[in-house]
Amino acid sequence: MNNAATDVTTTAQNAAAPYSGAGTDRLALDAVYEIAKTFATAADPIDVVPDILNVLSSFLDLRHAVLALLAEPGAEHGGGVNPYTIAATAFVHDKDADPAEVIPDEVARIVFRSGVPLVSFDLAEEFGPEAVPQRLRGEGQTLVAVPLRDPERSHFVLGVLCAYRSHEDRRAGHSDLDVRVLTMVASLLEQALRFRRRIAKDRERALEDTRRLLQTVREQNGHKVKPVSLEGIIGDSQAIAEVVAQVKRVAPTRTPVLLRGESGTGKELFARAVHTQSDRARKPFVRVNCAALSETLLESELFGHEKGSFTGANALKKGRFELADGGTLFLDEIGEISPTFQSKLLRVLQEGEFERVGGTRTMKVDVRLVAATNRDLEDAVAKGEFRADLYFRICVVPILLPPLRERKGDIRPLAQLFLDKFNDTNGTNVRFAADAFETICKCNFPGNVRELENCVNRAAALSDGEIVLGDELACQQGSCLSAELWRLQEGSSPIGGLAIGRAVTPSVRASAPPPAAPPVERDRGYADPADSFPRRKTANTAREELIAAMEEAGWVQAKAARLLGMTPRQVAYALQKHGIEVRRI
Repeated sequence: MNNAATDVTTTAQNAAAPYSGAGTDRLALDAVYEIAKTFATAADPIDVVPDILNVLSSFLDLRHAVLALLAEPGAEHGGGVNPYTIAATAFVHDKDADPAEVIPDEVARIVFRSGVPLVSFDLAEEFGPEAVPQRLRGEGQTLVAVPLRDPERSHFVLGVLCAYRSHEDRRAGHSDLDVRVLTMVASLLEQALRFRRRIAKDRERALEDTRRLLQTVREQNGHKVKPVSLEGIIGDSQAIAEVVAQVKRVAPTRTPVLLRGESGTGKELFARAVHTQSDRARKPFVRVNCAALSETLLESELFGHEKGSFTGANALKKGRFELADGGTLFLDEIGEISPTFQSKLLRVLQEGEFERVGGTRTMKVDVRLVAATNRDLEDAVAKGEFRADLYFRICVVPILLPPLRERKGDIRPLAQLFLDKFNDTNGTNVRFAADAFETICKCNFPGNVRELENCVNRAAALSDGEIVLGDELACQQGSCLSAELWRLQEGSSPIGGLAIGRAVTPSVRASAPPPAAPPVERDRGYADPADSFPRRKTANTAREELIAAMEEAGWVQAKAARLLGMTPRQVAYALQKHGIEVRRI
């Protein structure tokens, strides 16, 4: 602990005597004062959070405090299944351990989803003995958890701050005071993070201006830097340049290529680039989406079939292997084919020969294979879901396509390309204002290039004039759900093929934090919410949706809470807030 934290501890010890009993409020005020001073002088607010948590312990006996934050895209953390990481603790813990061993997983998820403070007066009784962290078992514990909101978007919860109080120290009024103090600490941290982000934005803007100035000077001196452009692949980032260099090196060979990357990174575009840069460029380029066909149809599609081989086979049909003879066959989503068909495909790749469905004549072909997947094939091989011999046959030269968030310098030229295409297609002359480009370039785009194209087309189509302003973008209108995608995922289950990384799209619009909500006591009868309503409900739930849930539940608050993904106390607070009178049936 640094000297400042030591001084704070000494201050708390000296103050404890005169402030005992009725002086608890003054101790809380002193604690908040010390915490505010620490945040005001911190270069990185997260780095001083352990000292802040020790202040809570010294002044108010709030022990074993923890700060959990949403995991960064692609970040590895304990167990790999929790969407959050442990950013700071008031105690020493194993950083490689599962976050659920530090903060109860169910508590963290409830606060992340609801955005409302939660109080559990008996953690073991209400959540089960296994929910109590190992270090706290054996003694009764009250848990208080409050949300940490995104400084740029107050409705978005990016963290959970929680602390414990022993049952030996459960004096009257402590829970309400604990919630107020932790909420104030979370608010101070939010303001510190907002200030830090603004400084970072100014620094990025200065670096960008410097880069553009240097580029202008080079161009004036005749040293124009040419962006990478290969068969429609646009970008000047180092990440995309390395991929293009790999494509150019491997294209002239006959070696099979496996394109790996998240959904929307342009795997088919790179597959075409491999084909056009090879000596097979004048031969066919044939594409098959393996995930779109059943095993029977896929066999017929790839190998062809003889007339009368099955019901509906009224004529001979050549398969994609035959059609791609001398050229390139692109097998998209190859990780989705069944184990039975994997063995049939392996023979073709090894021997270069096959028989049509219902035929006996062996066909020989010369095909260059390019495959693509967003699955973890190594994990599939380990689980027996994908044949190891087929894996080694297709994964000779793996090329990993970088997600768009790792090459943000390419977002602007890509956005301009998509905007030009929109104008050409629709006969319009829509342009983006500078602040619109700035907003787009700050997004992480979990859907990658495909999502960027959708974003540009949506903004251009809905624009009131020829110039799209930053405030007209979906993320500024509250209608962009990309930032919420990964929050809706349970464990490691991907949404829509976003299987490698999960991203949070930051917004650039700042808003004041909402008023603190009252603490929520955990309801013992709480169950997982039904699928008929989303799980992100808070006390800000729309009046109409709240009434609809109450009517479906027969005006039983506990049942409505399960439907909305809330606790009964949250529902009661929302009813009171909207002035809804509970009907008696």
